[in-house]
This record gives sequence, C-alpha cells and structure tokens, in this order.
Amino acid sequence: MVRELLEKLPEVRSLLSGDIQAAYDGDPAAVSNEEVILSYPCVLAITTYRIAHELYLRGVPLIPRIMSEHVHSLTGIDIHPGAKSARTSSSTMAPAVVIGETAEIGDNVKLYQGSNIGSTKLPKRREGQIIRGRKRHPTIGNNVIVYSGATLLGPEAIVGDNVTIGGNVWITNRVASGTCITIARPQLRYETKQQLTEKS
Repeated sequence: MVRELLEKLPEVRSLLSGDIQAAYDGDPAAVSNEEVILSYPCVLAITTYRIAHELYLRGVPLIPRIMSEHVHSLTGIDIHPGAKSARTSSSTMAPAVVIGETAEIGDNVKLYQGSNIGSTKLPKRREGQIIRGRKRHPTIGNNVIVYSGATLLGPEAIVGDNVTIGGNVWITNRVASGTCITIARPQLRYETKQQLTEKS
C-alpha cells in the first residue's frame, strides 16, 4: 500500500496544482500561487484529503480518518477521506466547511465558510442499528458556488452544473443545472437612535 501511494503521488501533486490554481483564480485578494500555498488553510485541508483519500481507497484502517480529523482540528475544514472530489474542486474552502463520506464534488466547485454537504436522517434496521454502506450525501456538479451557511443534505440533493446556491439555503432535493437559489429577501427595519430611545 505504501508503494502504491508513492506511485500515486505525481497524480496527487497534479490534482493539488489544479486545486491551488483554482483557489488563486477564485480569490481576487490572492497575490500569487505561492501566497495561496503558504497561507491558505484550504491547501493543508485539501492536501491532507487527497492523500487520505488514496489510503481510504486502499482500505487502510483508521489512518485516513485520523489524518482528516487532525487537519479538521487545525483548519476547521472537515473533509471525510471517502468523499469524491474532482480536479480544481473546493477552491475557496473556508472554516466550518463539512463534506461527508459519500459526497461527490465536481470540478471547479467553490464552498464558502459554514457550508455543509451532509446527510439526512440515517436509515436504521428494526433493531435500531444504522444501515451502513449506502450513499447518504449530496452530489454536486461542475462550476457550482455554495455560499456561506448553505446546507445540502442527503443523496436526493443532486446539484447540476453551473448552479449558484445562496447563503443559508437548505436543500434536500435535486437542483437543475443553471439554477440560482436564494432565500427571499427579508424586510429590513431602520430606526433612528431617537426612535429606539422613545420605545424604551
């Protein structure tokens, strides 16, 4: 398994180059790829994920999860090593992002802070034990943006290509390609300090 992992490293490095380029291209505040590599927590998270994923695919016990949980504690980014993530994916990952084990993430996906690619209520056997080994997380297509606080749950949440998902949106169903989903704009109330004082 160690030999297989070492042989896979050039491919992993190529994937990481794409991830880093995507992070640079997706952030106008980034000055260079070097700045992204040296200062962005998403690089540590995605690098650890890429290696842990290879170990996970080979059935290595415990180590992939230990790796992912360690980097989770350092960065706040939680990517299960079983998740499937394409090239140049998750380019602007920020703290509190969660990607579950059976999630599938397409190419050029941007996940902003607090977004959750999770599961719904887990099916159980009659005895009360959780049924394992089923797909239970969303599938996200290519060129998708998921803004802060959005929650996508369950295997029925299949997101097409070129979708924008606004902040704090809750999705459990299929989303057609080319869709933009946002929460209805709340009504804002403006009061002067004098009006607030008069109320109290």
